[in-house]
Order: sequence, then structure tokens, then C-alpha cells
Amino acid sequence: MRRNTQVLIKALPEDKLNEDHYELVDGVIDEPSEGEVLVQTEAFAITAGTRAGLQGSASYAGAPKTGIVMNGTGVGHVVASKDPVFKEGDAVLGPTGWQQYSVHKGTTLSVIDPQDDPIHYLGPLGVNGLTAYFGLFDVGQPSAGETVMVSAAAGSVGHLVGQMARIHGCQVVAVAGDDGKNSTLIEQLGFHAAVNYKSADFRALLKEATPNGVDVYFDNTGGPILGAALFRLNVNGRIACCGVVSQYDTSRPEPGPKGIPGLLVNKRINMRGFLVFDFVEQYEAARSDIRGWLGSGELKSLTDEVSGLAAAPGAFVDLLAGGNIGTRVVRL
Repeated sequence: MRRNTQVLIKALPEDKLNEDHYELVDGVIDEPSEGEVLVQTEAFAITAGTRAGLQGSASYAGAPKTGIVMNGTGVGHVVASKDPVFKEGDAVLGPTGWQQYSVHKGTTLSVIDPQDDPIHYLGPLGVNGLTAYFGLFDVGQPSAGETVMVSAAAGSVGHLVGQMARIHGCQVVAVAGDDGKNSTLIEQLGFHAAVNYKSADFRALLKEATPNGVDVYFDNTGGPILGAALFRLNVNGRIACCGVVSQYDTSRPEPGPKGIPGLLVNKRINMRGFLVFDFVEQYEAARSDIRGWLGSGELKSLTDEVSGLAAAPGAFVDLLAGGNIGTRVVRL
């Protein structure tokens, strides 16, 4: 048996998450049984959506529990295998959680193409990039020349959505809570405009940034930003509902925005929620497009890295406070 370091959920937060809700433990891990694979984690992503899994409310992540390894998607390599599909040394993607080693059924893992950077499977080639791709193109359905608005635009999904929309020939307007982040989105990633939602005159600034209205709104936040977007959306506008980060880290979420259903009806707005798993049969086709954009330099992946398992809880708390830009990754 091997020594294994893990981050466990010690307590479920009743309001804001803090580092005391986790504990770092050392133990052992068994060797794989028939049909199983032992993986050593090299890195995993921290995403705001996993905060929803710690709430007692409904979540596709399932009911929250204490005393278990914090969940998360990671990349690593196979150190022992009793599944013929996988061999020692293979780079893989899977639900590693926040731990040094993990045992999996082979069906829950994917072999990473040796020509790809494994870290890209935590960003543009993984759940974040696929969420951006399908939410924008299949749900939002933008046409060239239309205006696309993206909230949490400096986050792991948002910074990819905006670039994909720009590649598609759209005008892209970012909404984020930091002027420095907004400058990065414009200067490095090619967004056409950016608005700080913390500004006292946010709605006026958003109106100025969207003189032709908004055709597609990619919503990562819900709350007041969704409310502002509803008033800027054009007739037959589309809203891709991806996440509600404004409600994840609080026991007192803000009420839903005004204008629902009134504005939806009057403007004939199509508002649709989705999960990336809805499009699993199309993953490889999407990855082919994304690889092409990465190779040409049209799409850039921002990675915000921290080092070591012990840093993970603090990195998660900081992310929920808006401390990241791009995909937050923990390297072991």
C-alpha cells in the first residue's frame, strides 16, 4: 500500500466557505482490483461550481457529506492498472479529487492524447472549454456581427467564452469585478469592451458598452448582473444559463431579478439552462475546433496556479472571493 495525502471535507459551510471547513490527512491507498486503475495526481482544477456541491440545496453534484475527499477533476498518470485499456505511465483525465493518489474504474478515466498539454484538459480541452463551447454555440447560437455579453468573464469558463465569440465574429462585452482583470480581457484576449459590475453606475456603463443591445448573454452569475442583462437584451435574444456564482457562497442569496417573465415574453427571449454533460457525444468534435484555435493562437488559456495540496482550501476561498483570473489549478 502507498501513502496518500488527501483534503477531506471537515464541515459543511452554513454561510461563507473558509479553510477550516477542510482538513489535510495522511493515510494509505489500496492497490487496484480487477478493472481498476491507480492514478497519481499531477494537478487538479478548482472551480466555483463545486461550491454548489457543498450546499444542502439541489445540485447535480449530489448531496454534500463530511469526511470524504473534496471532489474535483484532475490530470495524472497511471501507476498501476488492472484494466487492459490503460498501461503504466499513461496520462489520464478523471475525477481524482483533492488527493495524491486515487483508484478508479477504467470507465471513469480518459487517456490524454500525448500531443496535448495535460493541463489544457483542466481548461480549454476539459469541462471549462467544453462548457464554453456548447453553451455559446449550441445554446446561445450567435451569428457573426451580434453582440455577446459574458458575466464572470475573467473566470475559468468566461474568458474562453468571450474569445470563442470573438473568433466567431461577434462583438464581445465582458463583465467582471476588477478593472485590472477587465484590462487583461481587452488587451490580451481581444474582448471589445469590459464593464466592472462593482461600479456605482454599472447599468449606465453597460448601456454605453452595448450601443446595439445584447443578442446573446452567457450567464455565469445570476443575480443583479442577470437583471441588468435582461434590460439590454434585444428582441429574440438568447440567454445561456451556465452558473449562479452570486449564490454559491452565501446562505442569503439575492432574490431573482426583475423582468422575469415579463421581459422574456415581451422580447421573446429564449432563456435556457444547460450542463456540459448534455453534449457528451459531441466532445471530440468540439475539442478538434478548440485544438485548432489553440494552435493558431486565436484562443489563449489563462491558468492561475498554486502549489501543493495544503494550498487548495485557501485557493478555493480566494477564488470564491474573485481572486483568480482564468482556470485555477493546484499542482502537486
